[in-house]
Amino acid sequence: MKTLDGKVALVTGGSRSIGAAIAERLASEGASVAITYASSAPAAEGVVGRIAGSGGRAIAIRADSADAGAVQGAVRETVERLGGLDILVNNAGVAELAPIDEFSDAQFARSMAINVHAVFYACREAAKHMGRGGRIIQIGSVNSDSMPFPGGAVYAMTKGAVASFTRGLARDLGPRGITVNTVQPGPIDTDMNPADGPFAETLKKLLALGHYGRAEDVAGLVAFLAGPEGAYITGAGLKIDGGFDA
Repeated sequence: MKTLDGKVALVTGGSRSIGAAIAERLASEGASVAITYASSAPAAEGVVGRIAGSGGRAIAIRADSADAGAVQGAVRETVERLGGLDILVNNAGVAELAPIDEFSDAQFARSMAINVHAVFYACREAAKHMGRGGRIIQIGSVNSDSMPFPGGAVYAMTKGAVASFTRGLARDLGPRGITVNTVQPGPIDTDMNPADGPFAETLKKLLALGHYGRAEDVAGLVAFLAGPEGAYITGAGLKIDGGFDA
């Protein structure tokens, strides 16, 4: 049997990059997977199609993570259409970068809505449906502990909030047999931060391994936490950063 046979997972922001890799990896381990997307239906359907083509089961739900109602609705729709919820991966995020005296109200509101508020609303709704053995996995950032360049203060703040929330939530849900952890990636080769992008050479110099990670690397860690071997890990912030913060 596969490690996640019979499980149902929801991955927010699952239409591309790290989210897509997570969704496909969880499906490969046997989970039925729902993904949310904000605008790119073709990309989301591409993920669903690849999972179905490999014999898995997946659905795509349009839900902008900046909209609290849509986030909660996506959790409920996952339960209704797939028969439950065992694994929640809060992956959707945004990186707004600017000096603090130039950071607009709109940028701040969007950063908080997607990176912090959506995590709270998804977790609160998921907790109503999860039983023992449930898993909540937040995709945070190594920047919650280390921000090596200017302009990232608000981003670091939002990811720090997620890390703190995770620790508290692990205490709340531990008696119910539900684990809560944060995965904290460093530089990962994605369309938002490509390995050949404008920041790449600067960031590579900060990495003990000297190169960017892959979305599949993050997905592997998420799959471990979601599976039976991750059952005794909770309240943790697990870095997958190539030695960025070593």
